[in-house]
Amino acid sequence: MSLTAEDIVKLFEEDARARRRLAELLVSEPNVRLALANAILREVATKEDLRQLREELRAEMRDLREELKSEMQKLREELKDYVDARVNGLERRISDLAAFVRASLVAIVVTLASTILTPLLLKLLGLL
Repeated sequence: MSLTAEDIVKLFEEDARARRRLAELLVSEPNVRLALANAILREVATKEDLRQLREELRAEMRDLREELKSEMQKLREELKDYVDARVNGLERRISDLAAFVRASLVAIVVTLASTILTPLLLKLLGLL
């Protein structure tokens, strides 16, 4: 009976003591230890990696901050334009209303003068 690689793996999965012994044997070999250390180092973040990441994050935050400022400025301008348009519309309507009220007051005064004051003046003058 020949052992396959699958059989060997299963045997190591079942025997923790054998796994430890194999790990000790592998680590005691300088070339294997070096290969393991290099493989582990490739997965570990260095101070330089962290510095670069920090700089990238700062640059992204700067960009986002500038983008946010730009968007806020656009919103301010749009809001100002909207409010200005609404205020101008209200001013125009108030102006139209004031003109209407003035015209109405003139009409009321003329009506009063013609219906009340004219007969009164004519009476006073003795013409009526």
